[in-house]
Amino acid sequence: MISPPQRLRHVLGHFASGLTVITAATDNGPAGFTCQSFSSLSLDPALVTFSPARSSRTWPRLRQAGRFTVNILPAEHQHLAARFARSGTDKFAGVTHSASPLGNPVLDRALAWVDCELKDEYDGGDHTIVVGAVRALGARDGAEPLLFFKGSYLGGADVRASLLESVA
Repeated sequence: MISPPQRLRHVLGHFASGLTVITAATDNGPAGFTCQSFSSLSLDPALVTFSPARSSRTWPRLRQAGRFTVNILPAEHQHLAARFARSGTDKFAGVTHSASPLGNPVLDRALAWVDCELKDEYDGGDHTIVVGAVRALGARDGAEPLLFFKGSYLGGADVRASLLESVA
């Protein structure tokens, strides 16, 4: 028998989600983590949301900074999604980035980025629901998104093939 959290993970894994790396310039240098729970929340005022795990060791560092950048990953950045999902490593070693208007790391060749100030946090069970007020943003054309679907990364042609296969 599958326990409720495993069943929930299995069923909700059928919902394809984009992948992001949430970054900030902290007192101890750049910090970031992979996050798939990112979403637009409001157009007026411009707000976004994401939900880091309560067990995250990186989110408290970003929270303290009071601002962050959501880097929306293209298919070519699967390696960065995996890198920023790990704990205990220098996630920025060899990763090229530039400063956002708020001074946060924007990963080179990100599909898009959203620069935010921390607005609110709410209890979300084993996660924290974070709301960010959008202060700046940008995007590039001509790139495919990186998605997470049924426990695997998908990008480019993989996205189209897997999604078509699952609806057939």
